[in-house]
Amino acid sequence: MLGVRYLEKAVFGLDYGQLKLVFHALEERKQVIENAPHLCHALPCMTPCFDWFEVVYYWMGLKMYDLVAGRRLLHFSRYYSAQESVELFPTLARKGKGRSLRGTVVYYDGQMNDSRLNVGLACTAALAGAAVLNHAEVVSFLKDEGTQRIIGARIRDNLSGQEFDAYAKVVVNAAGPFCDSVRKMANKDALPMICPSSGVHIVLPDYYSPDGMGLIVPKTKDGRVVFMLPWLGRTIAGTTDSSTSITPLPEPNENEIQFILDAICDYLNIKVRRTDVLSAWSGIRPLAVDPNAKNTESISRGHVVSEEYPGLVTITGGKWTTYRSMAEDAVNAAIKSGKLSPSNECITSNLRLIGGDGWEPSLFTVLAQQYVRMKKSDGGKVVPGVMDTAAAKHLSHAYGTLAERVATIAQNENLGKRLAHGYPYLEAEVAYCARNEYCESAVDFIARRSRLAFLDTDAASHALPRIIEILATEHNWDKSRKKEEMQKAKEFLETFKSSKNAHFHDGKHQ
Repeated sequence: MLGVRYLEKAVFGLDYGQLKLVFHALEERKQVIENAPHLCHALPCMTPCFDWFEVVYYWMGLKMYDLVAGRRLLHFSRYYSAQESVELFPTLARKGKGRSLRGTVVYYDGQMNDSRLNVGLACTAALAGAAVLNHAEVVSFLKDEGTQRIIGARIRDNLSGQEFDAYAKVVVNAAGPFCDSVRKMANKDALPMICPSSGVHIVLPDYYSPDGMGLIVPKTKDGRVVFMLPWLGRTIAGTTDSSTSITPLPEPNENEIQFILDAICDYLNIKVRRTDVLSAWSGIRPLAVDPNAKNTESISRGHVVSEEYPGLVTITGGKWTTYRSMAEDAVNAAIKSGKLSPSNECITSNLRLIGGDGWEPSLFTVLAQQYVRMKKSDGGKVVPGVMDTAAAKHLSHAYGTLAERVATIAQNENLGKRLAHGYPYLEAEVAYCARNEYCESAVDFIARRSRLAFLDTDAASHALPRIIEILATEHNWDKSRKKEEMQKAKEFLETFKSSKNAHFHDGKHQ
């Protein structure tokens, strides 16, 4: 719920810092939608009001949001009557806790496909001349013996096990929740900068919310925000905000999942069942504490850039929406630290990400009209299939103008079959990602090139044998590597608490 919560704090708490955060996030939101139009879009979000005070309060608040957003506004917010609201959102409850729905207030926010945006950034950087390396781990820093300034890092390639040294004038630590452990490599006495917060999300079938309309409850009974949004053909609901420990594979617990289910249950006219949860996961928000600040109230959703150790610039905190300006601030700090002289100013505010340049929303029709999906049947016979609207739309939004390359592989290499029943992901995508997007493992594909693991743990599990088969062909894996990939992927999926792999026994979840 970008900006609205912060705007409320800014206005009613007279907090100028929060207001600055709102302005900044709105600016960056508009920018990312323009720079990656295939991956980001505006989404209307509905807030139900059960008394007239709520209607007036939220309507006025969102009109203030419209005013503050100015030219950065996606669309104007508006009020819908109870009847109009139910027509737009059929599963919305008209009565709840003895109260009747008085109407809803709808405002527009931005939504993105984060895994595809992430890989799009890496590929765009590579096109611009960056050397991109994944599955690499910093083992230690290299220091100048005289000045003790950091001049590079010892890096381990986790795929081959080999280690090598990389030298640089400045090293930037952008390790998210893990940035403190990187800082401790430089100085074992470094004070923590991260206050980790757990955010749990669950995915439900698409019938929970209509396509093209989200539901947001700004204040649940315990004061938290809960949302339910259409996402990649399913419904995503969240979120929790509780302190957590930092671990590479965080897992949601049943209480958090149940909290979200209970919270949305109050606003829907359908039964909300634990057995409907297709996937549930926990992420770690790296809330930043400025190590130089005097008090703990400096914990912020904004980002912090610091250079406590010569040659090591750390950037942490912030949020996905503001990733671009965070990078700009980090690079500016690195330029200052290394006394570098760049040939130009930052150009990323108007730099289209790979696949975004020249992309049109109608691109999927070209794919549907011009390509077929050749696929091997179970008997090994090659049969043609239609490049249906769902598959064409998916390819267009996931790969932008490069979608035709994926469609060509599906057509020419008999890789047109779907990977999982009910999902538009094609076999051709695995081959394409292995060749063009640094996809080196099965987990890379199900979690970081597509969002299949996050959408439906069971579907991802069923797709694994075929994904591993295609990756084995692309990367020349032997039998033992294929077995290892299957083992790692299964362990990874165990951390997603769908109804299939959750451990609950108390009857009420059935």
